[in-house]
Amino acid sequence: MQQRFLIWLALITAIGGPLVVAATSPLLEWRQPIYIVAGLAGVLALGALLMQPMLLTGALPGVVPSRARQVHRWIGWGLIACVVLHVVGLWITSPPDVVDALLYRSATPFSAWGVAAMWALLAAALLTLWRDRLGPRVFRPAHSVAVVLVVITSILHAVRVDGTMGTASKWMLCALVLCATASALVKRKPWRMLKRR
Repeated sequence: MQQRFLIWLALITAIGGPLVVAATSPLLEWRQPIYIVAGLAGVLALGALLMQPMLLTGALPGVVPSRARQVHRWIGWGLIACVVLHVVGLWITSPPDVVDALLYRSATPFSAWGVAAMWALLAAALLTLWRDRLGPRVFRPAHSVAVVLVVITSILHAVRVDGTMGTASKWMLCALVLCATASALVKRKPWRMLKRR
């Protein structure tokens, strides 16, 4: 019981900590509300990337496997909603910057990684919609590759942004996301599906 409590407490702290740091950042003092919401949506999306592999590997105590798969799907669509809110909110506050980022001509290096993460997430979502048609032998490794791209590009996007999250909380959350994803890959070994006939 104590271990279960500590795991959930650690997860809430890992996701809630950066959210609190970002929400109370002095950099938001003169920003529009839509910009603040867009920024927090980006932080929440990074937190969702931490929960996804933990759900798949049964690392969240009290969540049975069948329920974990369902929650994994819900959080996946929630993750997409956060990214859409992040992009749309930034576009409303500064359309030229978002257009430059989407066309890969932005002067800020983190923008290209953010756009790459968005396209990788879209690919992962489309693969999920085609899951039954593809079958597990194709779906699982393909989806895993897309997810790895999402995680890597999202982390590169986050760590290169000198923004509201704060250095320590940002690096902590990114490290946890990377470790959780790597652990899920090692445990589930999606590449084994390619060897099955």
